[in-house]
Amino acid sequence: MYKRILVPVDGSEGSLKALLHATDLQKLTGSELWILTVFRHHSMQEASMSMVRPADPENLDDSMRAYSKEIAEAAKAAALERGAMAPRAFVKNGQPARTIVAFAKEHGVDLIVIGSRGVGDLEGYLLGSVSHKVTSLAKCPVLVI
Repeated sequence: MYKRILVPVDGSEGSLKALLHATDLQKLTGSELWILTVFRHHSMQEASMSMVRPADPENLDDSMRAYSKEIAEAAKAAALERGAMAPRAFVKNGQPARTIVAFAKEHGVDLIVIGSRGVGDLEGYLLGSVSHKVTSLAKCPVLVI
C-alpha cells in the first residue's frame, strides 16, 4: 500500500502521536519510515545575524540545527522502541509546510502523517497551522493525527 511514510516532528505531543501512528502503519505495510524535523529563523534579524557570523560555531543556525537534530534523533529512538524497522531521520532548514511538502515530493513519499498542532506560535493561529498548509499543498495523501 505505502512504500515510504514521512512523519514531520517538532518535539510536540501532537507530533509524537503522529510518529506513533506512523510507526504502527509502517509495521502493517512494511514501508520505509522517514522522520523530518524542520527549523527556521523566526525573524529577519535572526536570519541576518547568522549570515554575518558564519564562522561562529554558536550562531543561531548551528544552535537551531543541533536542537532539531536532537528532536529528530529522539523521535527515531521512540520509533525504534515502538518496533519500527530502520527509521531514518532528517533535519532541514526552511518554512515548515513548504519544506515538508518539497521533501515529500523529492523523495517519493506515499503518505505524510502529521500532528494537528505542533509547537507553533501566534503565527499558527493567524496564518493557519502547518498541518493545514501541508494538506493544502501536498500531492500525496496526508493523515492528520
